Amino acid sequence: MPFQFDNSYVRLPQQFFSKQLPVPVASPAIVKLNQALAREIGVNADALSADILAGNVIPEGANPIATAYAGHQFGGWNPQLGDGRAVLLGEVIGRDDVRRDIQLKGSGQTMFSRNGDGRATLSAVLREYLVSEAMAALGVPTTRALAAVTTGEQILRDGYEAGAVLTRVAQSHIRVGTFQFHYARKDTDALQLLADHVVERHYPAAAKADSPVRAMLEGVIVKQAELVAQWMLLGFIHGVMNTDNSAISGETIDYGPCAFIDDFHPETVFSSIDRQGRYAWNNQPEMAHWNMAQLAQALGPILGEDAEVEAQKALERFAPAFTKAFYSGFSAKIGLVGDTETHRALATELMGVLTVGEVDFTLFFRHLTAGVRTGDLADVKDLFTNVAPLDEWLVNWGSNADVFLMEQVNPVFIPRNHRVEEALAAARTGDLEPFEKLHKVLSNPYREQTEHVEYENAPQPEEIVQATFCGT
Repeated sequence: MPFQFDNSYVRLPQQFFSKQLPVPVASPAIVKLNQALAREIGVNADALSADILAGNVIPEGANPIATAYAGHQFGGWNPQLGDGRAVLLGEVIGRDDVRRDIQLKGSGQTMFSRNGDGRATLSAVLREYLVSEAMAALGVPTTRALAAVTTGEQILRDGYEAGAVLTRVAQSHIRVGTFQFHYARKDTDALQLLADHVVERHYPAAAKADSPVRAMLEGVIVKQAELVAQWMLLGFIHGVMNTDNSAISGETIDYGPCAFIDDFHPETVFSSIDRQGRYAWNNQPEMAHWNMAQLAQALGPILGEDAEVEAQKALERFAPAFTKAFYSGFSAKIGLVGDTETHRALATELMGVLTVGEVDFTLFFRHLTAGVRTGDLADVKDLFTNVAPLDEWLVNWGSNADVFLMEQVNPVFIPRNHRVEEALAAARTGDLEPFEKLHKVLSNPYREQTEHVEYENAPQPEEIVQATFCGT
């Protein structure tokens, strides 16, 4: 058997999900199979077939369901969303004793599909495969990609494109919106059952607290704060930080119109559907805090008599957790250990220097790291048309940077937007070589690869990606 399932979510009451078989596809074929991840999570990759990964064959032990959730989408409330194009097959327990969901994304219509076709395009599947696996290699908590298969069918978006299914792995698919779904229905019993499930699955230490729900809420808040800090330190912009895309586990989930900053500006937005810049790079902490406030409100009925006070105390954990993670991480990027007022001042000053200079975010830290190693900062200065602000910052920064520390946190390679789009464009024509090459490069993002040095480069003017698009 490919999976040794041990399914816990399906043991919750029926209002948490809908029993849902994947909709069979015409002619599935495996595009990519993540052998290393399969070993890590205890999956027998040799027993995986295209029919299983596309949903044509249900593996033994699976309990296919589409989960129910609600959510705020760009601030607008939707009381019922749910898995409109995904089916959760079940759960496996890996070699590390971590429980993980196995989900087929793009597996057909469900009761939550509304007007959607329930399918996914090959380019959307490969984007999530590339970026989620790159984020894992970069050390960011994330859902993972176990496999990508084509379906032998054409999917209509702007035009027709090959259909595909992604096998996604997550510590769970429980979202802020999952709690909101039951809160909106005033189902206190369901809220308590869900909270108990989350405590047992994700925050077992909370079970020993005087208020397990409050302790769980604090745990989620801290994880979200630290996660967003990690995103920003890599120049990552999620693009759709809606409450239905905010995972209780603290993993990055849903890579629709995500992107990475090229030339640094804090108000950078790529997502074509984020017309007001709600989820711009510098707005991400505020939006994550807003999402956590919605979670706190949803948990109100089970937080106790002083629910509002308890919620507020928990939310107060966000700012210090984010600030510490962000500035400690930024200090490491410039070779300094710890979060001090001096380090924060240097970080703030440097962000201003980069903004005014319109300097490539990743290349700056890459060249700064190399410059500390060699003692020659010429490549860093070459990034600037006006080097005076940088020279002033360099004086304040000094010369005691720890290059080993910098090498651990400043990637050589990221999923540059133009490289991702290049790989996806080729895949649409049937050419998967650029996808495979980019995936290989991104699997070792902190190591120099002289044979692939072109993947370090910023885009040429004609290669700059101005907007990214969701695959739904």
